[in-house]
Amino acid sequence: MSARRGRIEDVPYPDPTRPAVLHLDLDAFFAAVEQRDKPSLRGKPVVVGGVGGRGVVATASYEARVFGIGSAMPTGQARRLCPNAAYLGGRFDAYRPVSEQVMALARELSPLVEPVSMDEAYVDLGGREDGGPLDVDGVTEIAERFRADVRARTGLTVSVGAGGSKLVAKIASDLRKPDALVVVPPAEQAELLAPLSVKKIPGVGAVSAQQLARHGFHTIGQLAVAGEQELVRLLGRAHGGGLWALSRGIDPRPVISTREAKSVSAESTFGMDLTDRRDLEHRLGRLSERVAARLVEQGLAGRTVTIKVRRYDFQTLNRSRTLQHATSSAKEVGGHARELLRAIDLAGGVRLLGVGVSGLTEYAQADLLSADDVEPVLDPDLPEEPEEPVRDDAEEWRPGQDVCHDEHGPGWVQGSGAGRVTVRFEGPHTPVGRIRTFADDDPALRPAGPPEYLPQGDPAPG
Repeated sequence: MSARRGRIEDVPYPDPTRPAVLHLDLDAFFAAVEQRDKPSLRGKPVVVGGVGGRGVVATASYEARVFGIGSAMPTGQARRLCPNAAYLGGRFDAYRPVSEQVMALARELSPLVEPVSMDEAYVDLGGREDGGPLDVDGVTEIAERFRADVRARTGLTVSVGAGGSKLVAKIASDLRKPDALVVVPPAEQAELLAPLSVKKIPGVGAVSAQQLARHGFHTIGQLAVAGEQELVRLLGRAHGGGLWALSRGIDPRPVISTREAKSVSAESTFGMDLTDRRDLEHRLGRLSERVAARLVEQGLAGRTVTIKVRRYDFQTLNRSRTLQHATSSAKEVGGHARELLRAIDLAGGVRLLGVGVSGLTEYAQADLLSADDVEPVLDPDLPEEPEEPVRDDAEEWRPGQDVCHDEHGPGWVQGSGAGRVTVRFEGPHTPVGRIRTFADDDPALRPAGPPEYLPQGDPAPG
């Protein structure tokens, strides 16, 4: 049974006596799609993310991870660790259809599917209508069939963890990546959890881990033995009590098939540091327009307005204001965002600016009385901001971009610069392709959509 907006009381809670909760995690998803579609990159280090001077890594292939490259690492640092890797910009028009295929396969297992991101989801097999055994053997059979279906349909591998709760399933899926299945019988979960680092528990970050380590707690098993009273004394009732429950594998969170948005936001990264306060306030207004449009589109409004400012020295500042009523008005969001910005020291420059609205609800009473708030008030003396944010790695031809040439057919951009663009002509079902270099304004070369991937067993086009 799926959850209604804002309510989860109708959602069945996981049965802790059965390993029926699955956590699905596509292995190195973005990089895996790139390697699937580009034969010359298979078995080689691939890094997907921002390719400019201020870019960060979104995903690294397992071949790149050997060099110590990981998500959220600055691209410049990654290049120093592995200069010979392929550094590609993201192709979300290629990733989204694959994600949709995998989520559709997950929904064939059970209606209780909770997507966490494009490459990750929980499934509660207890929501199946056909019944059937959900013991270790039954869950193993279901999960192995799902993994085989994902490989056949998408050409990618998925790691799956199964347990009596979200916590155990999530930890299990990460134990033997990539391309693995780990089913944890409820009777064995304490033994599995005991030797693992406390950082494996959701909510235990670097600060909490250091605090626990100072008191001799390094593993989940040590937390379980410590007892609730000791953890509450160290971390407070809410955090300490919750941590003790999780250390024993107790996690009653249900798998919610309709995930509610916690916030709606938009941000821009600038090619050079901006110092003009009027210009930044103008850009905040444009970002507020985008946020408000998304709120209206989803039938939502929110009470808390937040701005995000990343300074020239990479220090990130967040400032929030909670209103007495929910709003989806661009004028109101922009006004509060600009007031929050005025309290921040902008000396030295700003490289990223963002606006978000949280504390969401389905309607905004104030908006019913504010029909004149549709158009935001902006400074007319400042130029219009482009429709899409300008990123420091923006260029006409992006590494990894899909293209097509009138003579050579489909391919992808390996690199560009100095008026030239280098293209390798290949696709997911071809041998490693040849490389050609063209003038970057060659009329025969044009951007293209992602190549078609044919599932295993489908006939190749004639």
